Amino acid sequence: MNQHLPSDRRVHAIGLAALLVAPIALADAQFSADMVQRGPDGQSSAGKIQVGKDKTRTEAAFQGQSMVRITDTQRGMEWILFPDRKSYVERSTLGPDGKPRVEPTAQDPCAGLPGLTCRAKGEENISGRSTLVWDITVNQQGKTATVTQWIDKERGPAFTLRQTMAEGGQMERVLQGQEELAGRKTEKWEVKMTGPDGKTMASTEWYDPELKMAIKQELPGGIVSELVNIKVGPQADSNFTVPAGYTPMEMPQGGTGAPAPKP
Repeated sequence: MNQHLPSDRRVHAIGLAALLVAPIALADAQFSADMVQRGPDGQSSAGKIQVGKDKTRTEAAFQGQSMVRITDTQRGMEWILFPDRKSYVERSTLGPDGKPRVEPTAQDPCAGLPGLTCRAKGEENISGRSTLVWDITVNQQGKTATVTQWIDKERGPAFTLRQTMAEGGQMERVLQGQEELAGRKTEKWEVKMTGPDGKTMASTEWYDPELKMAIKQELPGGIVSELVNIKVGPQADSNFTVPAGYTPMEMPQGGTGAPAPKP
């Protein structure tokens, strides 16, 4: 099981390519920013993110081509744009019942996630924050595994403060203090991952409570991802629509390979 259960409201961006395929946080505040990732070799990559009301747009390069991902949670739609080819892929993000998918919460971390069973174990305070403690069991391919998560009561499953793994490892998020970053008030957290063998890896993240996401991460291996030039304010609706002149394409069955033009 992954360290964090999936959530349509939150994401901790590990790389620019990941932002093109993973859910993005929908904060109460609308904003735009540049995304920058730097590697230990000094090379860097850049992209953009815009968050509107129930909508997100991310732009980056993936496997040598420019890509744009637009999501509209209110309509239950998503578009992947290929500006170099002026084409796009459209897909529904609605559930099987035709309604928006139910999102996990601290009060029900198994909501909308088939195959998971959650059992409440009480509340606990960690780093000054109130958490709900859950045993979460997953059944996959006839095998059962259970993890225990301490989920931030206010911020939800994507801000799990502690997790014990089924195989014996542990994750813990430890508050280092408050810090101003690029003119914004953030919380500095150390995230420790300890494997069953006792070996530990640590990363650092700067969490922005207003934007409800980490705006900077220092990851193992010397990789740094951050948002810069953050501008909070309303975003134009035109930024979340497919531009005129783009041709719709279809994904091949199974979702692999290059999209093909619609006949």
